[in-house]
Amino acid sequence: MIDDRIEAQRIAADLEQPVAKANELAEKLGLTPYPVNYWIVDYDEMNELIAYGGFQQRYPHWRWGMQYDRQRKQSQFLGGKAFEIVNNDNPAHAFLQESNTLADQKAVITHVEAHSDFFANNEWFGLFTGREEAPGERSEVPMEAGPDAAGMLARHAETIQEYMQDPEIDRSEVEKWIDHVLCLEDNIDQHQPYSPVDIDDEVEDLDTADVADQLGDLDLSEEVQRQVFDEEWLDSQAEDGESVSFPDSPEKDVLGFLRKYGKQYDIDAEKAVEMADWQREVLEILRREAYYFAPQKMTKVMNEGWASYWESVMMVGEAFAADDEFVTYADHMSKVLGSGGLNPYSLGLALWQYVENSENRREVVERLLRVEGITWRNFHETIDFETVRATLEPPDWLVDVPGHLDDLEPEDSRVDADALAAARAGEFDVETYPWQLLSYEGLVERHYSLTKPQNRGFLARISLNELERISRYLFDDSRYESVEDALADVEYARGWDRMREIRQSHNDVTFLDSFLTQEFVDENDYFAYEHSQKSGDYRVSSTDYEDVKKKLMLQFTNFGKPTVVVEDGNFDNAGELLLAHRYNGVMLDVGQAREVLKRAFELWGRPVNLHTIVKEYDEQDLEVARRRDREPEPTEVGKRLRYDGAQVTIEDIPWTEVEHLAATDVDYDTKPEDWLA
Repeated sequence: MIDDRIEAQRIAADLEQPVAKANELAEKLGLTPYPVNYWIVDYDEMNELIAYGGFQQRYPHWRWGMQYDRQRKQSQFLGGKAFEIVNNDNPAHAFLQESNTLADQKAVITHVEAHSDFFANNEWFGLFTGREEAPGERSEVPMEAGPDAAGMLARHAETIQEYMQDPEIDRSEVEKWIDHVLCLEDNIDQHQPYSPVDIDDEVEDLDTADVADQLGDLDLSEEVQRQVFDEEWLDSQAEDGESVSFPDSPEKDVLGFLRKYGKQYDIDAEKAVEMADWQREVLEILRREAYYFAPQKMTKVMNEGWASYWESVMMVGEAFAADDEFVTYADHMSKVLGSGGLNPYSLGLALWQYVENSENRREVVERLLRVEGITWRNFHETIDFETVRATLEPPDWLVDVPGHLDDLEPEDSRVDADALAAARAGEFDVETYPWQLLSYEGLVERHYSLTKPQNRGFLARISLNELERISRYLFDDSRYESVEDALADVEYARGWDRMREIRQSHNDVTFLDSFLTQEFVDENDYFAYEHSQKSGDYRVSSTDYEDVKKKLMLQFTNFGKPTVVVEDGNFDNAGELLLAHRYNGVMLDVGQAREVLKRAFELWGRPVNLHTIVKEYDEQDLEVARRRDREPEPTEVGKRLRYDGAQVTIEDIPWTEVEHLAATDVDYDTKPEDWLA
């Protein structure tokens, strides 16, 4: 055991050069990451960092201990291993486990460099840091401003710790308050930039129930009330038709709304009272952290796929994994990509590779369709695809740079002239780092996706419909006399350039919506499945890409959580809160919804209502469906859940009150009648 620890520490001490070279290679490949600070930690420290979300200091709360215990048990009993964790910061901080082999450490470092590039350039991460660009601008240089996340979270931790240690504040009350807020932490508007709720911008209380109570406490006769208060104003408090309603439109940032208008319920006074200053500050702290972590939840597939793609390019394509490290790396990478369930590494990597191949194919096809005598109709009969592939193959000197050192020409745009001079002077090991001799142009041609064996048939698989679409929008009327002339003008960088554009502007939902096609579904054997009401099990429902896409998108819309908005902060003109569930074919878990309403009550101080839609099945219809081997048709019914501080009640409400909540054109629930035989 001691020898293993000494060996692990030796490997860690030798990482300085791989870190520097990985960053240099990443930048040569066109990535622009934040600078990364690497830290070596032991097993327990890694588990603690994972529990803390990648940071060394967080506010006191039982959730961290629970997450630490879960991570430790997963590693101990389920065979999982944490290789690294990296946070979104400038500079970013990456933590490497000292027990990793050198092959694992190199894989982690290349993976981290790509993550850091994603953090620095994706616009959804920029929403939190305030990075802005003029409409239409696309800069490949990351903004100087970073989130300063480590400092922010440390300040938050200190603030909450001080409240817990304040002799005038009960520590358990702070802990309970945190629990209430965390129950709603994903109910923010993650599509908008973070901005703090200004406490000086508070509106006057609109709780008409309080007004009535106060008038009653004064024991004034109705005649005196009419003399003192404006008659029209008094009538407006009692007439539903004149009730004051806000917000003007549904508010998705539930935490922000509660921060601005919420109260706490005073048990002794039996009414809502203003939140204490510490309660409002803790609520805003947790809201701010929710906005910080939101982009990571919104881009899990993109981000992990992006990091896995460039890790593979560096570790395999550029032999960053040495010969004696490759088998270990390949074994561990296959386990990561082959793990079960909805695997963001596997799905993300496959989608990025598909985007690259598709864009490169389009570039080649656009050139070939300009060759005299070639049209979209005769494309497949005219083109010799093996000849095209052979023509696009990189030259021998690009494949084996060290073996052709004397043949390289510094004037060639694919060669880094300064590095070539240094190599010929013996200043670095060309065998270990051949990529140093190449420019970006050389690297994109060296790694051109359509020439790789696994993509051999991709160009030939283009459909007639796609050929027609490309032909329709070919406005450049220049023509080539031969296929060879056309291929000589191919832009090898088009796939990587397009990938960086997508990395900059998309999140998981838009990524899946834009690039998951029938071709991708067929190539990767994806399918949708449904729960059968008649049999009680699950079965394949469709292999149509639209159905698969809807099912996948449902997993990522609003972090895969139900979308709930504030519809009215003065419901029934009684100061009650009305939340609404935007129903997309998937019902709320009513049991969980009950508990969430109880938490929301603590942040509102008055009764809380929730409108939703549920599916109900008639028992007789279920029995008939089972006998006839078909799925029963559910009835969708509007429901109102209400918690008044004592009990939760559920009642049916007219469909007209929830009809606007039902999904129409964006319905993620595939229908049983669309099932395939």
